Amino acid sequence: MRKLVRLSLGFTLLIVGFILSLPLVPGPGIALMILGLVVLSEHVPWARRLLVWAKRKAKRTRQRFGVSRG
Repeated sequence: MRKLVRLSLGFTLLIVGFILSLPLVPGPGIALMILGLVVLSEHVPWARRLLVWAKRKAKRTRQRFGVSRG
């Protein structure tokens, strides 16, 4: 039952995040999508791989622009 709730929550966050990240729609879309991936990554391998990819991209982007974390 707990797995079903987490999967439902993760997919809901992904869908809402996608909608909110569309152009001309204000809101924290990307953050919700990442949160959805975090929730899903415990049960779904593709979500885990996508989350690792997103973390790598964020790290490279921070390095490129010289932004320190924290």
